[in-house]
Amino acid sequence: MTAIRRLSAAATLPTTAPLIVFDDTCVLCSGLVQWVIRHDRHGRFRFTSAQGSLGQALYRDLDLDPDRLETSLLVVDGVAYGKLAGIIEIATRVGGIWRAAALLRLLPAPLSDWAYDRIAQNRYALFGRRETCWTPSPDVADRVI
Repeated sequence: MTAIRRLSAAATLPTTAPLIVFDDTCVLCSGLVQWVIRHDRHGRFRFTSAQGSLGQALYRDLDLDPDRLETSLLVVDGVAYGKLAGIIEIATRVGGIWRAAALLRLLPAPLSDWAYDRIAQNRYALFGRRETCWTPSPDVADRVI
């Protein structure tokens, strides 16, 4: 998946907030969610597991293999951002100094996709895998769908 895809007209989301779809058994992926929770001062983002029913439905809607969780997604206003484009969108929407991540848009898509894919394909070996799904703390549980 390159940068951006539109959800189908049939896709429905239970939120209008920016939604991060992530592999909740991946230490790196759940670490991204924890980073967003710490830095999203206004609590704008919502989160859902790629393994859950909503995450699986979104993967299928985007013609992604729901059994191969090859990218985290950011879904905003019916548009899904994947790979490095998704990470850049998340960082810039968090704001503050993180907006500087927008400079990464200068990288050619084939290069950024290649780099993202290398990390994604080796994420369990490099960062580890959780034995159980990530569980949110009570103060952010209402942001998890």
